[in-house]
Formats: sequence, C-alpha cells, structure tokens
Amino acid sequence: MTELIDVYDLAAALDEAEERGHLTVAELESAIEEHDLDEVDFRHELETREIPVVDEAPTSAAPSAQTAGTTDALTLFMNEAGRHKLLTAADEVALAKRVERGDRAAKERMINANLRLVISIAKRYQGHGMPLLDLIQEGVIGLNRAVEKFDWRRGFKFSTYATWWIRQACQRAISGQSRTIRVPTHVEERRGKLRRARQKLEAGGRIPTREELALATGLPLNHVHEALDAVEATASLDQPVGTDGDSSFGQLLADDNAVDPVEEVGNALRHDSVRRAVRQLPEKERRVLELRFGFYGQPQALEEIGRELGVSRERIRRLESNALGRLHEELAPFLGDLELVA
Repeated sequence: MTELIDVYDLAAALDEAEERGHLTVAELESAIEEHDLDEVDFRHELETREIPVVDEAPTSAAPSAQTAGTTDALTLFMNEAGRHKLLTAADEVALAKRVERGDRAAKERMINANLRLVISIAKRYQGHGMPLLDLIQEGVIGLNRAVEKFDWRRGFKFSTYATWWIRQACQRAISGQSRTIRVPTHVEERRGKLRRARQKLEAGGRIPTREELALATGLPLNHVHEALDAVEATASLDQPVGTDGDSSFGQLLADDNAVDPVEEVGNALRHDSVRRAVRQLPEKERRVLELRFGFYGQPQALEEIGRELGVSRERIRRLESNALGRLHEELAPFLGDLELVA
C-alpha cells in the first residue's frame, strides 16, 4: 500500500492524485478497501476529475527471459495485460464506433486495453471459493459483453460501464460455481454489503442487531433476513471427523425417518412367531385369520371373508374367536398390535 492512501484521507488522496495527474491501480484498490467505496462511483469520480488509473509496473515491449520461461498461467496473463496501452476517451469512442460496424480487431483492442481493469476487480473477489485465474476469466467474459453493449453516445467512459459488467460476471460465477447450493446473485450482493456494515459496527465492541444492519445499509429488514439466512458453505457427508479420522460427518447425523434396528428386529420376530403359531391352527380357522388380518394382502371384513368361504358372517366371527382363543397364550404379547376391520 502506498503512503498516499495511508497518510491522507480520501479527499486529500484525490486532490494529490489530481495534482500528480494519475492514480495507480494499487492506490485505487487501497482507497476502495479502506473507505468501503462503490467502485463504479469512485471510478466515475476519477473520470470526472480526469484522473487516469495507471499500472505501477513499467510496461515493456518484450517480456523478460524470466517471464518468457514461466509456466504460470496467471503470471503470463498479468504480464500480457501489462503490455497493452491504456486508451484515451477519444480512442474509446473511435474503437466503439468500429465495434458497432463489426470490426473484430477494434473489439479485441478494447478488450486487451482493459484487461488490467479485469484483474483489479477480480482481486476483490478472492477468498470466495474460486481461484483468481478463474475469476479473471469470468471477468473477461463480462468485459467482452461490455464491449458489445457499450453505447459511446451516452458520453460515459468505457471503464465505468465495463466495471459493472465485470463485477456482475465475477459475482455470478462465485454464486453459481463455489456453492453446492446456489445462492442468487442479488442475495450474495446483499450479504457482502451487510458484511461490510457489520465489520464497521462491530468496531464499537458489540455484535449489531439485524435492525441496526438494516438501518446502516438502507436495506429493508426482510431483505436483511433473507440474506443472512441464506445457506452457508456446505460440508461433505464423507468428510473425516475426529482426531483419528475413523468416522465420517455423515455417521454423526441422525436420520429422523430411519427405523430403529432394535424395533425392526422385534417386529420381524413377532411376525415370524405369529405366522408359525397360525400354521398350527385347523385349516379353516387359519384361513380366516390370514384373510382377517391381511397376512398376504389387505385385511378383509367379516362379510368379505364369508362370501369367499361360502359361510355366514356370524360363522366367520365364531371361527375367528376360536382361533384367537387357541393362540391366546402364545400370542398374548402381540395381540395388541392386531387391529380388526369392522
């Protein structure tokens, strides 16, 4: 971080940058972070004062031997971005007109000249589950979209317009790729705003309430609830836990719908005991109980059983009573589980 931002407040930093005639990328990032600025608004202020943002690293017409020999894709990209000259406002208008006519070379020139802007913005989204190089790639996609949709007639500087598209591309990539459960982009944006507000309020030595966060950010309270209640980072059920790692996270979670093994074994033993006992009954009584209690299908009413066996309803009732009486001793503990169908 340079002394410019460390020593002076924001207004003084802008005044001195205006006197020097430029602001470096490092100073820009430092000012945004330290003063919690909106990058689009801050860049617009710089453009209003006609303060260009320049790269601190000197550009070179040809890469050094060290750069030429590297296999680091990120380093290669950054060095490539640093070799392209920044555009003036007049250059941007001239190139934008050519892009409208379908000039691919002009489009490539605008993209290459703003790669440093992509890097600067992508760095701000590090630490959210995506590598910097992936963020830069997503930012370049946003930059490409900005070049295609830029309207030079409105009088805005291209970097102001492109910043919004680059930020959107990075935010959407983070929301869509870094989480197993996707959180909408607008919720992620609110979470970031609330996170910055919380950090400021916590400087007072206590945790702010949600109502205080809503007041500090200007968000409706229901939006604060929605953002803060959004799903957090997910964990794998196979993730090892414990000092020895001999258990997994999933093994520690109870399944409320799971059947108790002891209860399941007890039910199986009861059913087996009942079937064995019923097989010892006379054939007609056994058949009545099998139909009555649905041993091999749905339980049936007395009338239905009577029609199937060709006897009266009362006869079926007596056969059932006799059968249950024979089994009373052996099945007494289980009869409470058998419900008669009227």
